[in-house]
Amino acid sequence: MIGVEAYVLRFWETQFPILKPKHARSKHRFYQPRDIETLKLIKRLLHQEGFTIAGANKYIRENGIDPGNIDMASDVPGEASPTSRTHTVNHSEAKRALAEVRRDLESIHKLLGND
Repeated sequence: MIGVEAYVLRFWETQFPILKPKHARSKHRFYQPRDIETLKLIKRLLHQEGFTIAGANKYIRENGIDPGNIDMASDVPGEASPTSRTHTVNHSEAKRALAEVRRDLESIHKLLGND
């Protein structure tokens, strides 16, 4: 359903305090619909958006868990929700801007003769 291995889910439970699935006596976990939404959001943030675990935790603290934050097409290659596309475009623009700044700094470094 989420598209990640069970051990990944267990790890995420240790890293994201918001994840608290119910446990049966047999120690099996039962994920409620809200948990599934949270897991989909975490997967999108980590695997598609490139967030670190700390960054994903911060994002969730600041924005909450909202169905509008979840990329419902995350399992379909080439498709993304409008929220995801907007964030990806901003991420791409930031990467481009940083690459340009790096080139400029390298040029300045060469001009100063500090090779």
